[in-house]
Amino acid sequence: MSTLFPHSPDTPHPLDHCMDRAVALAERGRWKTCPNPTVGAVLVRDGVVLAEGWHTACGQPHAEVECLRDARAKNIDPADCTLVVTLEPCNHQGKTPPCTEAILGAGIRHVVAGLRDPNPRAAGGLEYLAEHGVRVEYGIREQQCRDLIADFLIRQTTERPYVLLKMAATLDGRIGARTGHSRWISDEASRAAVQRLRAGVGYCGGAVLIGGGTFRTDNPRLDVRPAEAGLPCDQTGPDAVPRHPLACIMTSRLPAPGADIFLLRERPGETLFLATPAAAASPLAAGLRERGVRIWGIAPAAPGQGPDLEHILIRLRQELGCPYVLCEGGGKLALSLLNAGLVDEFRLHLSPRILGDNQARPLFDGRSPLSMEEALRLRITAHALCRQDLHITLRPR
Repeated sequence: MSTLFPHSPDTPHPLDHCMDRAVALAERGRWKTCPNPTVGAVLVRDGVVLAEGWHTACGQPHAEVECLRDARAKNIDPADCTLVVTLEPCNHQGKTPPCTEAILGAGIRHVVAGLRDPNPRAAGGLEYLAEHGVRVEYGIREQQCRDLIADFLIRQTTERPYVLLKMAATLDGRIGARTGHSRWISDEASRAAVQRLRAGVGYCGGAVLIGGGTFRTDNPRLDVRPAEAGLPCDQTGPDAVPRHPLACIMTSRLPAPGADIFLLRERPGETLFLATPAAAASPLAAGLRERGVRIWGIAPAAPGQGPDLEHILIRLRQELGCPYVLCEGGGKLALSLLNAGLVDEFRLHLSPRILGDNQARPLFDGRSPLSMEEALRLRITAHALCRQDLHITLRPR
């Protein structure tokens, strides 16, 4: 007899704290599991977590199997425990065997899942377990578990990459002085966090995107610097040394091929300019291509409008295999992405500084709403102090 029970999101569950632990474990596999989802699992008895596991990397055992391995190493009998897992156990043979069979083989009689699997090929695990006598509950901490695999959901349901927006601002919402000077708004710990974020995006073959104003003002490197990130320099992987992300610059003004610019001098083969069709066909573009730089001519979304951002993102994924795009500003490009509904995760680093200058560069500028009802609305999903700065993670409502 089927024992499959959905859980109301408005009702606390006795194992909420165990699901929170499973979510935290899943984050340890971030980047390495791409293109798979990040998943965490724990075995619980009387509300106490006894064994843990997470999906460590694509092609490696899933979280449930890793959790069962941990239980064996600790001489814990899984049959006496409840399995709490962030995502529905898979029920198909892929690079690894079905997790449902591992669960049944371990004698587990109670499974609590956070989210149903959105992948039709892998779904059906909860029904299969229920049909074999397992009591199954799902929907516990569902929103947190959905946010955990938001990148996977974007890959499953769209043709574009997952878009992260990262910006640093003062308490009065400024990203630079009126002169454009912005080094440094955030502190050293925040800059190290950005380096680790770039390292993850680069590890997966992703890109960093900036606007032309940021490019001209900052002469950025857009690379991964292990020493600044606190990463070891003699290993490979998302927690170590660098595969630099592709550097993408959206601009209508291309630089001269011989300009003393870091990206042209040090990373021409890892640099892509997203320019107007006219600029992409210019002699400047030809000279840049001779240096190994890629240039795409991007048509406007409609006459009189800016570039077609969604088209750019789709091309980045389809032609260059980018699963992630990290936008690091400036404010105009960031607002354009938000306006278009193309930001999946916004990481804001707030510095305890105040410029107090209404001519300093604002975090966002360019809209003309007449009431608060017209404001773009996001939801805060995480916040934490990083030394002196406040890090806030926001997502679409």
